[in-house]
Amino acid sequence: MTPPHGFDSTPLHLIPCHRADEDVLRLEVHGFLDFDNSEAFLTAVTAHLADTPGLRSLHLDCGGLGGIDSMGLAMLLMLHRRTTAAHVTLHLEARTPALDRMLTITGALDHLVPRGPGQTGAHAEPQRMAYRHTSEDGAPLENPGRQPHPTGPDTRT
Repeated sequence: MTPPHGFDSTPLHLIPCHRADEDVLRLEVHGFLDFDNSEAFLTAVTAHLADTPGLRSLHLDCGGLGGIDSMGLAMLLMLHRRTTAAHVTLHLEARTPALDRMLTITGALDHLVPRGPGQTGAHAEPQRMAYRHTSEDGAPLENPGRQPHPTGPDTRT
């Protein structure tokens, strides 16, 4: 798949970072996480997980991520499932604005980005508000697929 215009088309690669703690693994992600290389990404990260016994925390530095498509997002979600099953906390660090936007629009931000004690989901709420169905007066609709019908005679005629 060809990355959209303006995105970094560098092939995806992972760079392991220096490990200060035995139970923490840090990997830098560089390139475009898309349909063509998402399975290789998942395989490579899973191999790092398998090669690191006693791991408690996996930090993916996404600052070098040139872009991501829906298949790349699917692989991040699959990675989250695998780390959760292995009792490893996944951290997506140095997220780019494009990655944050995709995570927010798809609702994956709250799922993939753990909150610490005292943090709330308020950072994502204003973005989600823009995608809610509302009536003409701005009130949220109970059932966005059906518009409310007037109950009385129409006085606008």
